[in-house]
Amino acid sequence: MTFADFPFLRYLFFFWGGLYLVALFPNLPAQLFLWLLASVWMVYAGFLFRFPSPSSFLNSSLAYLLLIGLGCYVSLSSRQEALEGEISWGEGQGYLAEVQRYDLPKANSSENLLAVFAINEGQGWRSQKALVLVYHQMEEALYPGQVIWVPSNPEPVAPPSFPDEFNYKRFLAAKGIHFRQFLGKKLQVLPLKQSNELNFTMEHLRHYFAGVIEQYVQRPESKQIALALLLGQKESLGKEVKQAYSATGTQHILAVSGLHVGIIYSILLLPLTFFKQKGQLLQKSYLVLVLGLIWIYALMTGFSPSVVRAVVMFSLVTLGQMRKRKPSIWNILAFSALLLLVLDPDIQSDLGFQLSYLAVAGIVGLQPILLRMWAPSNRVLDYFWQMATVTLAAQLITSPLTLHYFHTFPTYFLVANLLIVPLSYIILCVGVPFLLLAWIPMVGSLLGAIVDFLLFIQNEITYTLQELPAALWQGIHLSLAGMLAIWGALWIWGNWEFGNRKILVRLGFGLCLLWAISNLWTEVLRPSHELYFFTKDQQRILDLRLGEHHLSWNQDFPVAQLSYSILPNRLAGQRNPVPISLKGIVGKDSVWFPGLDFTFFPAQNRLAWGLLQPKEQMDFSQINLSDSLPGDSIIRVSSGFRVIF
Repeated sequence: MTFADFPFLRYLFFFWGGLYLVALFPNLPAQLFLWLLASVWMVYAGFLFRFPSPSSFLNSSLAYLLLIGLGCYVSLSSRQEALEGEISWGEGQGYLAEVQRYDLPKANSSENLLAVFAINEGQGWRSQKALVLVYHQMEEALYPGQVIWVPSNPEPVAPPSFPDEFNYKRFLAAKGIHFRQFLGKKLQVLPLKQSNELNFTMEHLRHYFAGVIEQYVQRPESKQIALALLLGQKESLGKEVKQAYSATGTQHILAVSGLHVGIIYSILLLPLTFFKQKGQLLQKSYLVLVLGLIWIYALMTGFSPSVVRAVVMFSLVTLGQMRKRKPSIWNILAFSALLLLVLDPDIQSDLGFQLSYLAVAGIVGLQPILLRMWAPSNRVLDYFWQMATVTLAAQLITSPLTLHYFHTFPTYFLVANLLIVPLSYIILCVGVPFLLLAWIPMVGSLLGAIVDFLLFIQNEITYTLQELPAALWQGIHLSLAGMLAIWGALWIWGNWEFGNRKILVRLGFGLCLLWAISNLWTEVLRPSHELYFFTKDQQRILDLRLGEHHLSWNQDFPVAQLSYSILPNRLAGQRNPVPISLKGIVGKDSVWFPGLDFTFFPAQNRLAWGLLQPKEQMDFSQINLSDSLPGDSIIRVSSGFRVIF
């Protein structure tokens, strides 16, 4: 089989080429590509008129050009819509908005999402659409469909303060949210209706099921896992739970994903043998019902990329069953990715989207190779071997990406998945009937107790594995070149049996050489002496690299914030995530660091150096320094700064 046997893979490649072209040239006008598409169609129509049987090369070239143009147009249109979401509030004195969901409890407030539909400009009202993430302290909870009046304007979501910090602004922007606001009790619920109540049917259903879990699942941690596992609500997960599942490589259990959709799909297909005996019409009718149920489940759990991917793939497989055809899994995978990218081009940068498709590609491409390595005669061993190969294939292909972004690797991922995945299958088999039948007296209590106990066992297994020695390798750095080289090696391995081995060997040596050159070039450019200065709200951190020594001085910077504010920059710069503590001598109005000739003046938020002369200064806030600032120091209000000596 060749690449030509998978047409949607080719379509996806050229469509993504258009998206990448826009990433390189983001200021191109969308209208340009509309004219390009129209021109290509006119050329194609002209050739058809002049030459009734045009060459296949001409056909394919025009088709691929259309796909590139379509990718460019869709991406530019999406960017334009995102810019329209960043509205100007002008002289507005408040706004009318509709509540979009039920309250999410926080430590000192409740979180909700408002859809703005009108802004008060003093002399009149202006129709406007925008989403605002709000926090309030009202005694009565808000619920979807309510119309509220807010007498003040929200603030734009702030960008990251430090380099390599988690970009919460981009995360919310991907959901169409560009503003947030703390309201306290400064809002008023109005007796109005903006939307039909049917628009919030799924939100009400999700809230009902969450109430069922709250009522019948007793253990607090079991409730958290049940909400995430059954409904996709990860907001209630505690930090300890997230860390435990991340350290064991089973964090995919905490969110509704393709695994969960596959389990529910397999459960729903169990009665299919009975319907086969009743005739084709009844069988097809049941398959249509199954399709409807998994799409409702996807809608109720939030339409995450992995869920949509799984639902589209299972839908195509089911339609193939109805027509007694077996479509290629690669075509199905590519078609679902193409569909998601057309609907939302920005989803290509979503880590969940990337991991989901990588995992399936690894399972499809690498698991058969692993299965051929051993064929157990025992049925139990064969079952666990098949599960192990699925886990290994998915981990092999997703690990380069997770190492590149998170710099960690779960040592006991295989053992954890062999124990947790079958258990989660049992939990879903009990959990789905539990949600649907909880209204029946005694049934809800019984099934809820079983789900609670099973989740308790799952958590205990996870915490036990987390406590094992060296459960999580941390501080691993993998460059972009290294990530691509590993994927290239996996591709060579997957094609070794049927490909041209001479070419594959040369390709392998070439990838290794490029990775080595990339690492060498990075080391050549790496300065031996550099200083990082981070400051925000009178909280400061000074990181220093002196050759192989990494030092740090912390003044009032919360330790809890280091993991997402400072640690990503240390890992990206290949510095020690836990550096040696740097001592300073505190004077009347300054802190002096002996041996380094650095002095910090807290009142001015100024860091000065003595005889050392910096070779390069970089302001991570991208704000140009004024020429009037002294050349022997840096003054920062809220940003990160890098100095190379």
